[in-house]
Amino acid sequence: MSCGQQPELGILARRKIEAEIIKPIYDVLVREIGKARAQAVIGEAIEQAAIQAGKTFAASEPQKADLRSFVALQYLWEKDNALEVRVLDDDGERYNYDVTRCRYAEMYHQMGLGEIGHLLSCARDDKFIVGYAPDVELTRTTTIMSGAKRCDFRYQVKKESQS
Repeated sequence: MSCGQQPELGILARRKIEAEIIKPIYDVLVREIGKARAQAVIGEAIEQAAIQAGKTFAASEPQKADLRSFVALQYLWEKDNALEVRVLDDDGERYNYDVTRCRYAEMYHQMGLGEIGHLLSCARDDKFIVGYAPDVELTRTTTIMSGAKRCDFRYQVKKESQS
C-alpha cells in the first residue's frame, strides 16, 4: 500500500456504516407509516441495491461471472473475521457452506437493529447472486440472524444451465 492509499474497507465495516445511516431513517419510517410498511420499504430498497451490486461486481469480472468467480469473492464477506464458515461442497456446480458465527448478526443486534438485520444483510444474499450470476441460485433455510445456530448457504448452478 502506497502512501495515502486507504486499505479496502471490508463488507462488515461497510454494513455498520450503512446501518448507522439507516437506523434513524427506519425509526422515522416506523413512526410515520408503521413497522410493517417501514420494513417493506427498507427491504425493497436493500434488495434493489443488492441486485445492482451483483451486476456491478459481475461487470468487473475479467471472464464470465459464474459460481467459480463468486466463490473467489467470498473473502470480501469474511474479511475482519466477519464469518466463521465450514465449506461442505465446492465443485463448480455447487458451493455449499454453513456459517457458524456471524458478526453481522451480532453487530445488528448490538446496534438495536436485530428486528431488521435480516433485511440489512441476509436478504441481500439471494438478490446479489441474481445480479451477479443469474444462472446460480441460493437456497437457505435457516440463519443465525433469526436465532438459529447456523446459516445454511446452498448455491447451485440452475439445472437448465448445466446442460
